[in-house]
Amino acid sequence: MEDLEHLRQLKARYFRTMDTKDWAGMRTVFADDVVMDTSSSGGGIITGADAFLEFLAPTLADVVTVHHGHMPELELLSPHEARGIWAMQDTLVWPDGTRMVGYGHYHETYQKIDGDWKIKSSVLTRLHVDFTSPVAT
Repeated sequence: MEDLEHLRQLKARYFRTMDTKDWAGMRTVFADDVVMDTSSSGGGIITGADAFLEFLAPTLADVVTVHHGHMPELELLSPHEARGIWAMQDTLVWPDGTRMVGYGHYHETYQKIDGDWKIKSSVLTRLHVDFTSPVAT
């Protein structure tokens, strides 16, 4: 049970550090060779924690984000490997007022490295996305 709680805390830290733009803190949640796959939701596949943050930080620099993860389905595969699925909702608001609210799932694998759980891979899938454009005045 302790490992499952550590995995919940890991994902909570992922969401918080993204929304607060704490990129150094976010770096600590990933294995060095993490694979981040957002291709099914319009993005791409990025390999490597540093490469992912080099992409993410400027992409979200001026965007207000709010991420929520719900109902984790976590499974310990071994003392050093786990996988999980998280229901998610995210809201992004750009400086011009454009707003996106997305609903979907994170499908992830985790690895315990030097005693700490890290995200090893993450695939974001979206079930639905709402876009709202700013109203011209």
